[in-house]
Amino acid sequence: MWGVDPALLDDEEKLRSVLLKAAEVAGGKIIGVLFHKFEPQGVTGVVAIAESHISIHTWPEHGYAAIDIFTCGSHVDPWRAFEYSMKELKPKNVNVFEIKRGVMAGEGEEF
Repeated sequence: MWGVDPALLDDEEKLRSVLLKAAEVAGGKIIGVLFHKFEPQGVTGVVAIAESHISIHTWPEHGYAAIDIFTCGSHVDPWRAFEYSMKELKPKNVNVFEIKRGVMAGEGEEF
């Protein structure tokens, strides 16, 4: 995502709050949290959920952040986490790629 307020992308506590709430909104069970603030700028963070993880990596100097929302199972909705994150981060531009992982060839079963 591009065009995000650089101050927001450098605010470790705010980003932690956004990802924790995104995991909750999606229906994930939080099992771990790790964030790191870089000098002079930038934040990397991951919220581990029983169903996988949500992570963010920011480049405030470019107004850019990359978020991964990786889930498994049928009771977690990654799109709810995405929508909440977009509402909070307010990017001007977004590229979204959905990757179906764990799909068995010819069987259509997802993990």
